[in-house]
Amino acid sequence: MAQDRGMGPVSSPLTTHVLDTASGLPAQGLGLHLSRLEDRGQQWTELRTSYTDHDGRCPGLLPAGQMKAGTYKLSFDTAGYWKQRGQESFYPYVEVVFTIGNETHKFHVPLLLSPWSYTTYRGS
Repeated sequence: MAQDRGMGPVSSPLTTHVLDTASGLPAQGLGLHLSRLEDRGQQWTELRTSYTDHDGRCPGLLPAGQMKAGTYKLSFDTAGYWKQRGQESFYPYVEVVFTIGNETHKFHVPLLLSPWSYTTYRGS
C-alpha cells in the first residue's frame, strides 16, 4: 500500500477534489483511502492512503498504468477533518463506491462536504 501527503504534480487517471461547502474553501488535509474490490473473496484491497492538498485535491491518487477495470472505493476521513476544525459532524466517514469499466478513460470523483451532508458525482 502506497502512502503520500497529496503533494506534488503527479498525473493520475483517477482524481478527486473535496470542497468544504460550510466554509466555501477547499478541504485541505482531509485523509482518504483508495481501495479496489478483488474478485477472489470479494475483499477490499487498499491501494493508497493520502491527504488532500491546499486546493482540496489529491494528485497521484492512482498512478498511470495501475488502473484496471473493476469496483473501487474512496473512503474519506470526515470525522478527523471536522475534529481538526473543532466542528461536530454527523458523518464520521464518507465512502464513495464506483465502477471503472474502461481503464483508458480518466475518472474524477468530487466530494462536496459539510458537517451535516455530502454530495458526490462523476466529474470531468
